[in-house]
Amino acid sequence: MMKNLFLRFLSRGVLALAIVSLSASAAAPKKLLVVTATKGFRHSSIPTAERILGMLGAESGAFTVEYVRGGADGKDDAEVAAKMSPTELVKYDGVVFANTTGDLAIPDKEFFLNWIKSGKAFIGMHSCSDTYHGYPPYIQMLGGEFLTHHAQVGVDCVNQSPGHPATAHLGPDYEVFDEIYLMKNFDRQQVHGLLGLDKHPNEGTPGDYPVAWCKEYGKGRVFYTSLGHREDVWDAEWTDGNGNRRNSPEVSKAYQQHILGGIKWALGLEPGDGKPLSTAAKVSPDEAAAGFKPLFNGLNLDGWHLRREDGTRSWSAQNGMLVNVVPKDGHGTDLVSDKKFWNFTARYDFMVPSGSNSGFYLRGRHEVQILDDYAAGATSPGGNGSIYNHTTASKFVSKKPGEWQTAEVTMVGFRVTLILNGEKVIDNALVDRPTGSQLDNNVNEPGAFFLQGDHGSIAFRNLRVKELP
Repeated sequence: MMKNLFLRFLSRGVLALAIVSLSASAAAPKKLLVVTATKGFRHSSIPTAERILGMLGAESGAFTVEYVRGGADGKDDAEVAAKMSPTELVKYDGVVFANTTGDLAIPDKEFFLNWIKSGKAFIGMHSCSDTYHGYPPYIQMLGGEFLTHHAQVGVDCVNQSPGHPATAHLGPDYEVFDEIYLMKNFDRQQVHGLLGLDKHPNEGTPGDYPVAWCKEYGKGRVFYTSLGHREDVWDAEWTDGNGNRRNSPEVSKAYQQHILGGIKWALGLEPGDGKPLSTAAKVSPDEAAAGFKPLFNGLNLDGWHLRREDGTRSWSAQNGMLVNVVPKDGHGTDLVSDKKFWNFTARYDFMVPSGSNSGFYLRGRHEVQILDDYAAGATSPGGNGSIYNHTTASKFVSKKPGEWQTAEVTMVGFRVTLILNGEKVIDNALVDRPTGSQLDNNVNEPGAFFLQGDHGSIAFRNLRVKELP
């Protein structure tokens, strides 16, 4: 009897020890290999990046780090080859490429990518996308490739995935001063967007400019942020020696949370979506119930055609936006809806760059003026929100160039009412003649919407329409 009790007690003790052992194992920090080796430009922020990544791992308890530093211009390639060999990589849960450049001396790149696919984490910062330009499988794994950059600049990055661990703390946007990369070989249908710009960081031309994203790669997870050129993006305490910095400590702390969230997600420690975000246009439930339907599908130019088939193909669908980019010293082309309308209410958002000019044509004959007139500061004939060459907007309500503006225009018979940025600026005006550049003069017939594209760059989004009796 005593023997049985002893054995039972011993069995329970072994089981308890096993449970404790398993729990400790489950809670053990992940192992990350931080690679800062370079075969091209070597960022001065690399030592700062190494220190911050080590700090984040230690403070969070989520991961430990070991380094593969290499050196400028491929110095110490032997270190890269040794620490990133197949026999060494299997010791780690993931790898971080922090400001790497060029063709690193990884001895078996195919094994490396298959290792990630097997369920490992890949995390990349800034010039990680300036690595392995001549090895397309790497670019496909990452999701994009560095093309170029212009002068460092302050930008407001749009938070494209507010629920993701890498961006949940940022709010609607993230303001940062950094070297902003322009990408090539990027396909938004293959990644889950995290941060992005809706206009060129330096020139202000509308378009889709990705900043950070994540994606699934086989069973593995990939997180990339193009931010991180500057020391004061990484480090909340860094100064230039004279006590100066361009980014506030709060910006740096937000960046640290950004990369920590991305690392945890890539390691499988935090839940979050890695599948591509749909850019398909939708109307709100209230608008759907009221009879509104998308006028632009958010995906492509289906439902629209160029006014002139031989015209410059200046329009494109970019991340849910309908974007017209006019070439330098050239002209774009007007874009016309396939469907024609008579009585309707149309709603749309638009962004006009500095000095640009466009128009939203009703029935293809009556232009609602779109114009950067913010600097004028007052209503003028033909100003933003006016019926061009016909009725001047009653109020000046224009926003700054590069900001999204909202419009709602109702046309019943020959009467037009326009609400611009929440203010009624045209009230039941009689518009019974063409106003210029019209498709035709048949004012008694239904007509298409058309978007003026030959005067300047412009972007539209959330175009929807409700037909009225």
